[in-house]
Amino acid sequence: MGKSKTDLFTVSQNRVAALAKAIGHPARVAILSYLLQKQSCVCGDLVEVLPLSQSTVSQHLKELKAVGIIQGEIEGTKTCYCIDPEVWAEAKALMTNLFSPIKPCC
Repeated sequence: MGKSKTDLFTVSQNRVAALAKAIGHPARVAILSYLLQKQSCVCGDLVEVLPLSQSTVSQHLKELKAVGIIQGEIEGTKTCYCIDPEVWAEAKALMTNLFSPIKPCC
């Protein structure tokens, strides 16, 4: 969808779409799962557990960081990543609302 059309939708709808797009790749789901288990990690840790190159892992981290679902702190020459708890809670609430119970139509 063209950027000019996003203003036709609510802030909430645009946010759900951005979060869904960010987590819409299996590598990003794997990264989030890993971060949930380990609490934090360095990009190199992810390269060891994912079947992807360091540059590809970095690109996926960049996408997740762009929507705020992860955050990174520079520690010397490395960046330590973790899930941002506030954005995680926001995403959970938005997705729960989106997937609310439905009334059968047939």
